[in-house]
Amino acid sequence: MTAGEIAQAFAITKGSLSYHFNILARAGLIRRERRGKEVIYSLNISVLEELASALLDMLDDPVRHTRGTRV
Repeated sequence: MTAGEIAQAFAITKGSLSYHFNILARAGLIRRERRGKEVIYSLNISVLEELASALLDMLDDPVRHTRGTRV
């Protein structure tokens, strides 16, 4: 989706949305692809898959991930 398409769905300007999307893109959370004058944004699924995998690992062995931490 373009920033304009996404901005229409929310109460945010295209400029503000693009600013925040640039931050997300630098963090690797979203991808952007230029098509002519437009920039198409998409979610970087691999980052979310890695996060989900790490969280599931913690659930499988919560003791291993809390050693050395104080509760």
